[in-house]
Amino acid sequence: MFLRRLAVALPHSRRFFSSNSNHDLASAIDALNKEMESVFGEPPSDGPASSVSNEYKAEEPQFVSHKGFESKIGLTHIGSMGEAQMVDVSPKESSKRTAISSCKVILGKKVFDLVLANQIAKGDVLSVAKIAGIIGAKKTSSLIPLCHNITLTHVRVDLTLNPEDFSVDIEGEAASTGKTGVEMEAMTAVTIAGLTVYDMCKAASKDIHITDIRLERKTGGKSGDWSREE
Repeated sequence: MFLRRLAVALPHSRRFFSSNSNHDLASAIDALNKEMESVFGEPPSDGPASSVSNEYKAEEPQFVSHKGFESKIGLTHIGSMGEAQMVDVSPKESSKRTAISSCKVILGKKVFDLVLANQIAKGDVLSVAKIAGIIGAKKTSSLIPLCHNITLTHVRVDLTLNPEDFSVDIEGEAASTGKTGVEMEAMTAVTIAGLTVYDMCKAASKDIHITDIRLERKTGGKSGDWSREE
């Protein structure tokens, strides 16, 4: 019976299926059902058209709102919508903060001997690298986008030649009294010092490599003191 009604209704229908989208197809089927109801006085409740319409309606895409997104692992540099942000430290109390970091530059025996004898063409490797590390600590907020521009009260960079593995051991320390830590300043200091050692010595060897850049310990702040356990 329904197929006969469908055959009669189709020639008079003013709507045709011209879209490949599920939403348009469901809308077209709904329009056809309404037109058939106006012609025959009842909706085709159990017919193929109504079942197809219900199927496509069920398959319509569901959109998930990203409102209220929060980092599940507590990253403070991620905002409520997942965007990068600079942390507001104004509610924090000022405290004495220190951090010590280290890294190693593997020179190889030939370059090690040249540095030890101060025979590198560019000059005194350890002295230049020391100054570079101190400058690096003071420029941290310009190099690391979301770091705060803080007032450092002390920066120390020490470079020591290690004959056991023909390397330069670098240790950096930063200190400040304020509302945010100085870990990045200490790590930037040793990193820039290490890069400077490489730059001073690269004419003698391209096999030099920088390794083990890491935080050794820190004090102060809400999280308290921390020290790396060997």
